[in-house]
Amino acid sequence: MKGAQGGPTDLCNLKDLALSPSTFPVPLLPLPSPPCQPLSHVGTFTIRLLQTSTFQNTSFVDTEGIGLLEDIELVSLEKHTWAIHFCQPWVRPALPHSEWDTIDNMLKIYLHQFIRQINEGAMQKDVPCDSALPDPFVAQVMAGCKLYPNRTSQIFSYVGYNGQDFLSFNTDSATWTLSQDTDLARYVRDVIQNDTTLVEAVKDLLNDTCVNALEMFLSYGRAALERQELPVATVFARTPSPHQLLLVCHVTAFYPRPISVAWLRDGHEVPPGPQLNTSPVLPNADLTYQLSSVLAVAPQDGHSYACRVRHRSLGTRSLLVPWGRCHPGARQGAPQPPTRCHGAKPGKLMAAPPSIAQATHSCCSSQGSWPGCWEPWLLLP
Repeated sequence: MKGAQGGPTDLCNLKDLALSPSTFPVPLLPLPSPPCQPLSHVGTFTIRLLQTSTFQNTSFVDTEGIGLLEDIELVSLEKHTWAIHFCQPWVRPALPHSEWDTIDNMLKIYLHQFIRQINEGAMQKDVPCDSALPDPFVAQVMAGCKLYPNRTSQIFSYVGYNGQDFLSFNTDSATWTLSQDTDLARYVRDVIQNDTTLVEAVKDLLNDTCVNALEMFLSYGRAALERQELPVATVFARTPSPHQLLLVCHVTAFYPRPISVAWLRDGHEVPPGPQLNTSPVLPNADLTYQLSSVLAVAPQDGHSYACRVRHRSLGTRSLLVPWGRCHPGARQGAPQPPTRCHGAKPGKLMAAPPSIAQATHSCCSSQGSWPGCWEPWLLLP
């Protein structure tokens, strides 16, 4: 098991784990007791350790690695020196300085072993000739552990080859399973699986050390994990043709990642269909997120539309951003300036009106920053 995880016991010890998908045994490091109570487990938390090694040829390998707690980058690997870079101010204090030094040394040993064994394996005569490793190729490893609210945990380890799933670790049977049935995958699996010491060490490492380290980081990183940023929603329209109007609801600057964005037609949620296209949630550079939801409608169809946003930072309320075309002075179907609404706007908090239509009438009569602009409403559910 250890083989796919990387570095020895410290795989879960946070950082070095993030870097090593090791298939080589390394001594386990003891974890110190957490200095304070861990974060209350109201949700599921995961440490992911990611390594990417690009083998240009037998003499040059480019290796990068990161360790993540959820979407928070804990550490990264300096690609030229393999030194550990701490990405958050609370990460280094989580473990004693001497232990980080040990992890750093072990990580370098692991990476040297990993690269040497991959290169030697690629040149072995018993590797099936029709599946010998070409130059260049890329090996990737993702390993870590997941902690659930009921205090149970799950470990995982996956190996990728040239962008495709290659091997995975079955935690129940402590065996490696094929993700692709090829001669090369079977050869690599057999080599790793025959090292029973390695398999058991990796399993023990992920089951114990990783979970303990995860709890410690939940304590040290509590503020980062509990951070909330309010969404900012902008509603505007595009006219790709005289017979079609695209209503766009762009929501950005929110954190954490989970969010619900829906279009309402006359107060009722528009169901999924070809007229509705919502993008994936995408990252911003400041560790917030964004997405857009586009609804295709017929111009002057006589309906009222609003974009509804639900997010943890809003609590039990929803942010409702109507499309501003209903302003009495606005020509229906004509281009309107965008409506930009922040999640928390002083003085705009109110109980939900009896109907969206009533809210629409009230919004239309209010003064906005643009002619025909709707003011945002935070609505109780």
